Amino acid sequence: MKFSMEIKKIETNNSKGLYFHESKVKPKKYCKFQGAEIVNIYPDITYQEFYGFGGAMTEASAYCYSLLPENKKKQFMEDYFSNINYSLCRLSIGSCDFSIKSYSYAKKHDLSDFSIEHDQKYLIPFIKDALKVNPNLKFLASPWSPPKFMKNTKMLTLGGKLLNKYKQTYADYLVKYLKAYEQEGIKIDFMTIQNETNAMPIWESCLYNPQDEVDFLINYLYPTFQENNIKTKILIYDHNKEKLLNRALAEFSNPKALEAASGIAFHWYSGNHFDNISLCRQIFPDKLLFHTEGCFSFNPSQDFENQYAHDICEDLNHGTNGYIDWNILLDSTGGPNHKKNYCNSPVMLTKISFLLYWTF
Repeated sequence: MKFSMEIKKIETNNSKGLYFHESKVKPKKYCKFQGAEIVNIYPDITYQEFYGFGGAMTEASAYCYSLLPENKKKQFMEDYFSNINYSLCRLSIGSCDFSIKSYSYAKKHDLSDFSIEHDQKYLIPFIKDALKVNPNLKFLASPWSPPKFMKNTKMLTLGGKLLNKYKQTYADYLVKYLKAYEQEGIKIDFMTIQNETNAMPIWESCLYNPQDEVDFLINYLYPTFQENNIKTKILIYDHNKEKLLNRALAEFSNPKALEAASGIAFHWYSGNHFDNISLCRQIFPDKLLFHTEGCFSFNPSQDFENQYAHDICEDLNHGTNGYIDWNILLDSTGGPNHKKNYCNSPVMLTKISFLLYWTF
């Protein structure tokens, strides 16, 4: 039997200097016994719904984008949101380490001064340019810290906890954020309650144990969403996979939490632990499972593609509904980062000419 087909390969490979390089591939000449070459497809067997791939549109990324000439801005947006079709992006609610500086949207206890004006300079124009290329882009937003006056430490950084007396105020604050962004034409489809619930880094953070998160979810955040007709889906945890199952079991043992939360978010920084994803998929088949962050510390000579390929494939095979990388654009130092926590990103800028280059 003779086969006739034309195969086109599109390759981006930094080590080879290739960037969306197109070439033709000649089909192999098959022998009589083709069993090893057969790929079986069973369309009636389905698995989890997949929402897509994406990355974080941080203020650092937005600032780097603002430095580009118009032709490079166009190239950047087309590469991400058309050529490789990013469809799911993460935003920080207020500042994170990859912000120009620490900030919140309100300082007054009654939230009368609430404003997203800070985001108007870099971040919102950046998001709107992405939406011009892909109007169907979905967004997941995560807070790194409540405003400092709401916390027991009176600091945005180094962990701390949300004070009981401000839990309703904080729920109102988050709703104000969602409404303000919607007025800008940016619909937030998903929201995690807290980025990295167990972390106490030198940048913006806040601690939630399972009981804290469930209490805030079922007694404050979810009811406030309902009162304001907010349809944004809430995800819990948003931290490393090694405790993913234990956290889900602890929180979803409460029937009200099981109703209020639509899913669980996780990061990759503690290693594989893919069994925790598949076990969550088995035990909670109706819940979303989103990988929401993963990156490497800044190292311009390190290759990352194998680790990304490994993590993405295993996450998908174990039941993940969406895969979000960390920053989509950084400068040549792995920043800006107001706490000097520099990282690599898929696309970075050269120091002098601000040319884009892919790191893997």
